[in-house]
Amino acid sequence: HIMSTKIKVLHGKVHRARIGGLGDWQVPGHALDYRVFPHARILYIMYRATGISRKKRFSHMGVGSLRENAYIRGKHDCAMPRKEYQEINTCAELTERVQELGILPFLRLLGDGWSAEEMGSEEVQYTTLPDGGWEWPMWKWKGEVIRESGCAYGKFIDGKACFISKEWWPDLCNYRRHRFPLPEEGSLDDMILQTLRENGSLTTRELRAACDFVGKNMRGKFDTYVRRLEMACRVVIEDFVYPVDRHGREYGWGWALLTTPEERFGKEACAPARTPEESRERLTRHLRDILPRCDEQLLDFILK
Repeated sequence: HIMSTKIKVLHGKVHRARIGGLGDWQVPGHALDYRVFPHARILYIMYRATGISRKKRFSHMGVGSLRENAYIRGKHDCAMPRKEYQEINTCAELTERVQELGILPFLRLLGDGWSAEEMGSEEVQYTTLPDGGWEWPMWKWKGEVIRESGCAYGKFIDGKACFISKEWWPDLCNYRRHRFPLPEEGSLDDMILQTLRENGSLTTRELRAACDFVGKNMRGKFDTYVRRLEMACRVVIEDFVYPVDRHGREYGWGWALLTTPEERFGKEACAPARTPEESRERLTRHLRDILPRCDEQLLDFILK
């Protein structure tokens, strides 16, 4: 069966592994389909189980820590969309797809076609340039999609980035806030949230500095707190800010501009006149409509 694994690459390299053609990574005895995101130093792969222990299998690659999502094992066809969609070639088409589906992960999540990345054409994918730079049109579109569609964007599914349309935000927010109550007063989560409320919106860098998350290893800790607040629908990304070079051109991966849902959508959109259970039922019906093979286990995975 197919399993999905997330592996951190040491020093940006996969040691003792032979790279084959595009999309085909050859390790002695094993063929793998992979996705590499150099900016995050993360390698996403799909591999076939052959009875070899995972520890022995990955010793071939000399990689460090790995985290498996046990749920995905054997569930690789449950998040297949109802129909085969046309490839996305423009920012406008991505905006329309977000509005049509209502809930759309940005990057590949379960490997079944239910993500902006998998729906995008080859021309809008991550590409390494001859001069050592990179190009990723779909990555650059995120801010415009958020602005044009008025959708919510953040790490809403298993800590992974996802678009949520204005239509479905109230129900997701209602249900998640029921599951994850407000942070305890005086906690670090509460301090981050209060700082953001006082300022309206801040980039990740600005918020991190304002909350005094400085020093060694503090960036990772800060990101963990913010991700937790996003999963609880207490924080959303309203845009992306990019540095500009001396020629006036934007560059880099950009900084997320964070705000609270109340600031972006208003209080009513975060507290619909429904119970959390009713909101979950509405979300369940919608997910089963766009993902016909969606079962209870997958619903729990998406909505947890």
